[in-house]
Amino acid sequence: MSVISILGGRGMLGSDLAELAGSAGHEVLIFDMPAFDITKAADVQEAISKADIIVNCAAYTAVDKAETEREACRSVNALAAGSLAKSAGELGKYLIHISTDFVFGDDSDRKLSEEDKPDPLGWYGATKLEGEQLVASSGCRHAIVRIEWTYGRNGVNFISKLLDAAGKSSKLKVVGDQHGSPTWTADVAMALLCLIGKRAEGLYHFSAEGCASRYEVAKFILSEKRISKELSSCASSDFPAPAKRPMNSRFDCSKIDRILNFKRPGWQESMAKYLK
Repeated sequence: MSVISILGGRGMLGSDLAELAGSAGHEVLIFDMPAFDITKAADVQEAISKADIIVNCAAYTAVDKAETEREACRSVNALAAGSLAKSAGELGKYLIHISTDFVFGDDSDRKLSEEDKPDPLGWYGATKLEGEQLVASSGCRHAIVRIEWTYGRNGVNFISKLLDAAGKSSKLKVVGDQHGSPTWTADVAMALLCLIGKRAEGLYHFSAEGCASRYEVAKFILSEKRISKELSSCASSDFPAPAKRPMNSRFDCSKIDRILNFKRPGWQESMAKYLK
């Protein structure tokens, strides 16, 4: 088995990956703030020198703040990712870098593959795309995995925000014009272990099977939790924010499906398990 360093290992995805990798027999090293800073070369060198495999879950994810905190966002999502990949290449390490659906700005209803041209709508997406490009050009053995609409135990997400709002108000409005696939980080972790096992390289999309609007997802959550609230659909424009959100986050996952040793579950199936 391998030694795996997980950068951002206490976050939503990192914590699920750490648990699953450990149970699979891997030695797991967790690096996260405040003791670890991905923008510091010494911290990165320590993390990668001790491991065979590095999984980079660390990111600046404050999408709206990114529009004004541009330097801080780019230093983490782009420049640090590039430096990490370069150092990993020099030491002959295998790197998995986590990216996002925010690299797209598509507003169609088609599934987006790894071949589709990125077109980020905001600074967060732009820095994540730059990070992808720097990793890809570093020369290190790597896989880049774009994920979307993730939820899990260790982090704030759409589910936790919705349930919090439901506890405070009898009426809820949720956007109905953003479409994607809610994806459990436990399922993402399973996919990453498959990539690790095969040392797969390249760019991959991963999400749960099927898609829905944010409104449809909210309706499902309230139903599963048996919460009775007045829920209505609205447009994204009804919730103006500094950063625009992608309207279409439907992923074509046929490329990663050829590598996985499990069938990607439907989003309703995984979410029902999570909510229980």
